[in-house]
Amino acid sequence: MITVENLSLQYGSSKLFDKVDLQFTTGNCYGIIGANGAGKSTFLRIISGELDSTTGHVYIDPKLRMSVLKQDQNMYDEFSVMDTVIMGNKRLYDCGREKDEIYNKEDFTDEDGIRAAELEEEFAELGGWEAESDASRILQGLGIPVDLHDKQMSELEGRQKVKVLLAQALFGNPDIILMDEPTNNLDLASVVWLEDFLLDYEGLVLIVSHDRYFLNTVCTHIVDIDYGKIKMYVGNYDFWYESSQLIQKLIKDQNKKAQQKIEELQTFVARFAANKSKSRQATSRRKLLEKISIEEMPASSRRYPWVGFKAEREPGKDRLFVTEVSKTVDGVKVLNKVSFIMGKDDKIALISANEIAITTLFKILAGELEPDEGTVKWGVSTTQAYFPKDHSHYFDDCDYDLIDWMRQFSTDKRESYLRTFLGRMLFSGDEVYKKVKVLSGGEKVRCMISKMMLSGANVLMFDQPTNHLDLESIAALNNGMEAFPYNIIFYSHDHQLTQTVANRIIELTEDGCIDRRVTYDEYMNIMGRTETEKY
Repeated sequence: MITVENLSLQYGSSKLFDKVDLQFTTGNCYGIIGANGAGKSTFLRIISGELDSTTGHVYIDPKLRMSVLKQDQNMYDEFSVMDTVIMGNKRLYDCGREKDEIYNKEDFTDEDGIRAAELEEEFAELGGWEAESDASRILQGLGIPVDLHDKQMSELEGRQKVKVLLAQALFGNPDIILMDEPTNNLDLASVVWLEDFLLDYEGLVLIVSHDRYFLNTVCTHIVDIDYGKIKMYVGNYDFWYESSQLIQKLIKDQNKKAQQKIEELQTFVARFAANKSKSRQATSRRKLLEKISIEEMPASSRRYPWVGFKAEREPGKDRLFVTEVSKTVDGVKVLNKVSFIMGKDDKIALISANEIAITTLFKILAGELEPDEGTVKWGVSTTQAYFPKDHSHYFDDCDYDLIDWMRQFSTDKRESYLRTFLGRMLFSGDEVYKKVKVLSGGEKVRCMISKMMLSGANVLMFDQPTNHLDLESIAALNNGMEAFPYNIIFYSHDHQLTQTVANRIIELTEDGCIDRRVTYDEYMNIMGRTETEKY
């Protein structure tokens, strides 16, 4: 159990949150949500002991072992993958090292023998003899193959390092697990494996995440950071969202009735206060008026964007013809005779065990790469807008502010016109004069979505558009994609977005592609895919 009492955190004159009293109990999974900047990661750092609060205390039984998902991908570069995972249980790792150092001594003494025996006993109690097999099982579940387990961390790609650090946090059956955005950069198969792991886990879990489907699947409680307060709700994310919307509506309705009553009383007082025959009634109503107060709607820190894609013209019958497309990248054939025809009502989700294959196909569709073999033909009435996975080149070394950045993509150069699209994605006031090169990852994504809304295209292509977005922005993008009446081709790690938007699934394989006009969940059922094999 974790007990939080009278917790507050103040930066200068402003408080991030105040007077927080919470209890987290074993066997539950708590999803921590809130707008960007609300203090989700900061709260997790206070719980872990990495950061001190301004007031209050966090009580954790010292006998309990806490595991924290590390954020620095390069901090274990000098260690092997296997050692990095086993370091998740530091006492076990240290015990094993000390034991090995003693056995490697040339001048082995009686004292060394006694100490080695003590270490052997502790090592066994900590599960040391099963440590490598347990670590291997977790690594394989997260998509790290056995041939990488003895490699140095420095030899791994960034996405692989993220998975190893996640394996480290899960290793050794800790009593408490703290994870900040554990699904970031995970493929859908790894996310599903993590969901299954946490559903079977009997300890206490605190998670910061922007993945709605993940929160719905694993969470028993939602911890909402808003209004400068931290409140806990029983249930998953959808239950919290529906409840919060209902509460807001009830408060609004209550305020509306109170306001109407106040206005009636004010009108009566104004009419009859000077009338002697009515003065007694006016006085009583004035006293009643003083007792009525409108409950102030709390000023939420959440900001809700609006995403809507409007095509300048309707596309004709012919949309897209992909015929026998093949492509080799860095000596590896990632696309092998891929063929499909996009129909009138298709919203296509691409999936694959190889994300390079998906990004390569997007680049070919967008005209950024030429296929080694085969052809891509767009219908003459189609216009395309493309959200690339790596969009850094749109912002790096660019000295434009947001208005000038948008202006280069628009035929209408008026600032008032451009502000409309930026405003929908929460860039207002003087924010539009911010230099694009200093924007955060989420702000850059919102800029790219503004650019796509501005384009008027009738075919939209998205390669992982939800990266860096908060829950509110992901939901807005999801709604915008669902409402778009024409074609979309996309790839996303967000299960809910994929399930609700796509009506056709194309899986890129080593032999070509598998094509079905179904939803994502239906596709997995049809293919007989097990949960851990989902993408």
